[in-house]
Amino acid sequence: MIKSKHHKLHLFLAYACLVGFIALTMFPFLMIISISFRQGNLALGSLIPKQISLEHWKFVLGLPYADADGNIVQQPSVVLQWFWNSIKVASISSIMILLLSGSGAYAFARLRFRFRGEMLTSLMILQMFPQVLSLVAIYAILNVIGNYIPSMGLNTHPGLILVYLGGVAIYIWMIKGYFDTIPASIEESAMIDGATTFQTFIGILLPMSLPIFAVVFILSFISYIGEYPVASVCLTQTDQWTLAVGANSFLYDQNYLWGRFAATAVLSGIPISVMFLVCQKFLVSGLTSGGVKG
Repeated sequence: MIKSKHHKLHLFLAYACLVGFIALTMFPFLMIISISFRQGNLALGSLIPKQISLEHWKFVLGLPYADADGNIVQQPSVVLQWFWNSIKVASISSIMILLLSGSGAYAFARLRFRFRGEMLTSLMILQMFPQVLSLVAIYAILNVIGNYIPSMGLNTHPGLILVYLGGVAIYIWMIKGYFDTIPASIEESAMIDGATTFQTFIGILLPMSLPIFAVVFILSFISYIGEYPVASVCLTQTDQWTLAVGANSFLYDQNYLWGRFAATAVLSGIPISVMFLVCQKFLVSGLTSGGVKG
């Protein structure tokens, strides 16, 4: 009887801690949603707005809204342009990351060549340094590239994508770890039947590695759609901004537009949520299997 009471007490404490952790995690998210539906641009207030207002969402979506003086304002939504810029840059960068990291990981996992170990070690070291530390160099390099190829210089999305591709090292390691869990004998059997190395890579290894590719795509997409420091340096014109850079423009010293910032922040979470829902069945197997071997 005493053991049963202790067991119930332990279960109660465990559930209480779990509920408290979930509440602590959800509170900032719920507060951002609350701010986006408040009147005005105050960051402080109750979690449930006393009066629901759609003024900030109308501004974000380009719908007519009433300003502080009661005048009806309608103008094209620059936020939707930033939203499209973010999705475009994040999607193209993630797809190219898959192409580069997938082919690179295959070379390191299946091929044997000189300096293979040294190159893998170099990739591991490189991924320890964030791109923020090289902002000055990134700016200078894009400035030089822009003199010869204007479409890939400063204030261009191809230039920003080129910078993002520099973070491919960590994804090569992730995919290589997954490739190492797949027996090479499967590909060797196909080669005995006449398949080439490229055919075994496309027809056998890639279909079996869909989980890790889904994980890499999601992780890179999330990191790039919300990335601010590099994008703020590479993109200077308003129409080229991504959503993270544009949202930061609502917070300047003279006036903090928390309502517009909150609505923009919630909008940025929509593509991430959709991506998780679409690829969730691959996440568990991709994240666990990739760490079995290194």
